[in-house]
Amino acid sequence: MAQYVGALDQGTTSTRFMIFDHSGQVVAIHQKEHEQIYPKPGWVEHDPAEIWARSQEVITGALDKAKIKATDLAAVGITNQRETTVVWDRKTGKAIHNAIVWQDTRTDTIINDFARDGGQDRLRAKVGLPLATYFSGPKVKWLLDNVQGARAKAEAGDLIFGNMDTWCIWNLTGGVNGGVHVTDVTNAQRDPQPDGDPTFDAAPDQGLVRGLRQRRRHAGRDPDRRRPR
Repeated sequence: MAQYVGALDQGTTSTRFMIFDHSGQVVAIHQKEHEQIYPKPGWVEHDPAEIWARSQEVITGALDKAKIKATDLAAVGITNQRETTVVWDRKTGKAIHNAIVWQDTRTDTIINDFARDGGQDRLRAKVGLPLATYFSGPKVKWLLDNVQGARAKAEAGDLIFGNMDTWCIWNLTGGVNGGVHVTDVTNAQRDPQPDGDPTFDAAPDQGLVRGLRQRRRHAGRDPDRRRPR
């Protein structure tokens, strides 16, 4: 019988895995940093492949320290840096670009364009959030507008989007071999889209939503979702 639970903490500067026993005591911790990439002033990126590699390393490291196997874990929880945005090819498992980090401000022009009609609170009634470079939606639009071939792949349904929780879960549950594409409500509400519905009339890019809309489900909200392995 599994006697432990694990927690993957994918943060802005590092990733760590913690193992707890039945009483809530920490059994083992393993942590590794990842590179901060600054292509231009105000731009901040992470390499999704590096973060996935670090995730695997810290999970293995913590299990080794605890002298247990993965099968000894009854469950694994994930916490993550919010709003950091990854778009990847679901056929190859490769990101089309470095992840755009929550701190990044490259979408300021997109935000200013939307704010011209209705101001910063233009969409607040629908999504509960102000217009800001902080959130994921404008970052996805930037990727579609600036990565060669991305828009066509999105229209074909070959690209999927997620924050770091979705990226890690998809890889942990099989990746291109049936990986589960999910998030939880607290991450989904930061996209921003009303109730996770990307079809509202002020969506940043309707081509985007046609390509990405059906793939990301909310853990705990969809009774038909596949349970992570």
